[in-house]
Amino acid sequence: MDFYKVSKQSMAAMVNLFVGLAELLLALRVVLRFFNGNPDATFVHWVYTNTQILLEPLRNVFVSAGVTERGWVVDYVALFAMAVYLAGGYLLLGLIGRWVKK
Repeated sequence: MDFYKVSKQSMAAMVNLFVGLAELLLALRVVLRFFNGNPDATFVHWVYTNTQILLEPLRNVFVSAGVTERGWVVDYVALFAMAVYLAGGYLLLGLIGRWVKK
Protein backbone atom coordinates (compact mmCIF):
# COMPACT_ATOMS: atom_id res chain seq x y z
CA MET A 1 0.00 0.00 0.00
CA ASP A 2 1.56 3.24 -1.15
CA PHE A 3 0.09 5.76 1.29
CA TYR A 4 1.91 8.81 -0.04
CA LYS A 5 0.72 8.51 -3.63
CA VAL A 6 -1.96 11.05 -4.31
CA SER A 7 -3.92 11.03 -7.53
CA LYS A 8 -4.39 14.01 -9.79
CA GLN A 9 -8.13 13.99 -9.13
CA SER A 10 -7.73 14.11 -5.36
CA MET A 11 -5.22 16.97 -5.55
CA ALA A 12 -7.55 18.88 -7.89
CA ALA A 13 -10.44 18.21 -5.51
CA MET A 14 -8.46 19.65 -2.59
CA VAL A 15 -7.58 22.79 -4.58
CA ASN A 16 -11.20 23.18 -5.72
CA LEU A 17 -12.45 22.73 -2.16
CA PHE A 18 -10.10 25.39 -0.76
CA VAL A 19 -10.78 27.89 -3.56
CA GLY A 20 -14.54 27.25 -3.38
CA LEU A 21 -14.69 27.80 0.37
CA ALA A 22 -12.47 30.88 0.16
CA GLU A 23 -14.62 32.35 -2.61
CA LEU A 24 -17.84 31.62 -0.69
CA LEU A 25 -16.59 33.21 2.52
CA LEU A 26 -15.19 36.24 0.71
CA ALA A 27 -18.42 36.68 -1.26
CA LEU A 28 -20.36 36.61 2.03
CA ARG A 29 -17.98 39.23 3.41
CA VAL A 30 -18.45 41.46 0.35
CA VAL A 31 -22.25 41.27 0.59
CA LEU A 32 -22.29 41.86 4.34
CA ARG A 33 -19.91 44.82 4.10
CA PHE A 34 -21.84 46.25 1.14
CA PHE A 35 -25.04 46.33 3.15
CA ASN A 36 -23.26 47.39 6.38
CA GLY A 37 -23.74 44.13 8.25
CA ASN A 38 -23.68 44.60 12.00
CA PRO A 39 -20.31 43.25 13.24
CA ASP A 40 -21.88 42.62 16.65
CA ALA A 41 -24.20 40.00 15.15
CA THR A 42 -22.81 36.50 15.68
CA PHE A 43 -22.86 35.32 12.05
CA VAL A 44 -21.46 38.57 10.66
CA HIS A 45 -18.70 38.57 13.27
CA TRP A 46 -17.88 34.95 12.40
CA VAL A 47 -17.62 35.77 8.68
CA TYR A 48 -15.45 38.84 9.31
CA THR A 49 -13.05 37.05 11.66
CA ASN A 50 -12.72 33.94 9.49
CA THR A 51 -11.97 35.92 6.34
CA GLN A 52 -9.26 38.02 7.99
CA ILE A 53 -6.66 35.31 7.34
CA LEU A 54 -7.60 35.22 3.65
CA LEU A 55 -7.19 38.98 3.34
CA GLU A 56 -3.89 39.37 5.22
CA PRO A 57 -1.54 38.86 2.23
CA LEU A 58 -3.44 41.54 0.28
CA ARG A 59 -4.37 43.90 3.09
CA ASN A 60 -2.40 46.97 1.95
CA VAL A 61 -3.15 46.77 -1.77
CA PHE A 62 -6.09 49.18 -1.55
CA VAL A 63 -6.81 51.93 0.90
CA SER A 64 -10.28 51.34 2.30
CA ALA A 65 -12.64 54.19 3.01
CA GLY A 66 -14.30 54.47 6.39
CA VAL A 67 -17.69 52.93 7.01
CA THR A 68 -20.45 55.49 6.74
CA GLU A 69 -23.59 55.76 8.84
CA ARG A 70 -25.83 55.12 5.87
CA GLY A 71 -24.72 54.02 2.47
CA TRP A 72 -22.87 51.16 0.94
CA VAL A 73 -19.31 50.06 1.52
CA VAL A 74 -17.39 48.29 -1.22
CA ASP A 75 -14.70 45.98 0.16
CA TYR A 76 -12.15 46.30 -2.63
CA VAL A 77 -9.60 44.16 -0.83
CA ALA A 78 -12.03 41.24 -0.60
CA LEU A 79 -13.00 41.58 -4.26
CA PHE A 80 -9.34 41.66 -5.27
CA ALA A 81 -8.64 38.66 -3.01
CA MET A 82 -11.43 36.73 -4.72
CA ALA A 83 -9.81 37.37 -8.09
CA VAL A 84 -6.35 36.43 -6.80
CA TYR A 85 -7.52 33.17 -5.18
CA LEU A 86 -9.47 32.24 -8.30
CA ALA A 87 -6.50 32.91 -10.59
CA GLY A 88 -4.16 31.10 -8.18
CA GLY A 89 -6.49 28.10 -8.08
CA TYR A 90 -6.62 27.87 -11.88
CA LEU A 91 -2.84 28.19 -12.05
CA LEU A 92 -2.39 25.47 -9.43
CA LEU A 93 -4.84 23.18 -11.24
CA GLY A 94 -2.88 23.69 -14.45
CA LEU A 95 0.39 22.84 -12.70
CA ILE A 96 -1.15 19.75 -11.10
CA GLY A 97 -2.43 18.59 -14.48
CA ARG A 98 0.99 19.08 -16.00
CA TRP A 99 3.24 17.62 -13.29
CA VAL A 100 1.28 14.94 -11.45
CA LYS A 101 1.13 11.53 -13.07
CA LYS A 102 -2.05 9.43 -13.16
